[in-house]
Amino acid sequence: METHPDIIDIRARHEIAERAASTPKVQAVETMAFLTGLFLACSPWIVGFDGLTRLTVTNLVVGIAYALLMSGGFGRAYERTHSMAWAACALGAWTIVAPWVVAGDMSTTRSVVCNVITGAVALLLGVAASAAVRAEESSAAGHGKAAAYRAGPG
Repeated sequence: METHPDIIDIRARHEIAERAASTPKVQAVETMAFLTGLFLACSPWIVGFDGLTRLTVTNLVVGIAYALLMSGGFGRAYERTHSMAWAACALGAWTIVAPWVVAGDMSTTRSVVCNVITGAVALLLGVAASAAVRAEESSAAGHGKAAAYRAGPG
């Protein structure tokens, strides 16, 4: 059972995700993403637009979801990691457009500027997370080809 191709493939994917999660760059992205999510959740009270009830609730829910989604997810399983990073990108994009979609007429510049900047940061961190895992997978694939080449044809 130890040599079954599926088990070997699962282990290889797990090792790729673990290597990706252990780099300082990815750990920094995770930390910044977690803090971005916390800021987004608290932004109505920090920036001062808590009078916009629907936008306040939206930022609170999306911020918590983003922080939970991006905190510590990189080392679990590659399939979920890649999807989570793209879901984080979607939450970042939603954060950018939320002031107009949720609140309609925006009379406070603070809420718009806060959401656009925070959403852009969240979007970029999601792209960085996705790229980091893809880069590690490409690197591992290259190392595997090099090892196969060194081993020879038989």
